[in-house]
Amino acid sequence: MVSWRWIPPVLSATLLAGCSAHASLPSYAVVPDFTLTDQTGAAFASAPTLKGRVWVADFIFTHCTGPCPRMSSQMRQVQTALAGEGVKLVSFTVDPARDVPDVLAAYGRRFQAQPGVWYFLTGPQQTLHHLSRDVFMLGDVSGNLDHSTRFVLVDRASRVRGYYLSSEADAISGLVSDARRLLRERT
Repeated sequence: MVSWRWIPPVLSATLLAGCSAHASLPSYAVVPDFTLTDQTGAAFASAPTLKGRVWVADFIFTHCTGPCPRMSSQMRQVQTALAGEGVKLVSFTVDPARDVPDVLAAYGRRFQAQPGVWYFLTGPQQTLHHLSRDVFMLGDVSGNLDHSTRFVLVDRASRVRGYYLSSEADAISGLVSDARRLLRERT
């Protein structure tokens, strides 16, 4: 006669393993290569700067009096928490007409952005719109200055792996934890 007593513990262990904190992060989309202009006025090609790196993105505008300053302060917290770990930060403007490189550079200094770590990007509205809506799936940025208040986590293979709502209390700790998880992950 076959004993079935071993099934519940094995089944429970299997289910718990699938729910562990070590479960893989989902993959939402692949970020294609793009070229924009950074806060120094230089061309920013994503491939040589971001490929093979874990990075965090957000969409802001420099004269925002709403969530953008809070989001940029939170991005500075991410920069501090992940200092020296090789994670890049990318803030895309949703107002390229006003957010020219000099304005973005001053904004970056205001939030103590480390050169070579945190980039502020501008470019054609159509390109920024495509990135926000079609690539990062964050909605429409077609000139009305509405934008998502989410941070986006991207892995070394340019795959979107997480979204973090900036208004949630544990958003930054979750983002930092998941970024470190991706740093340990093999692509």
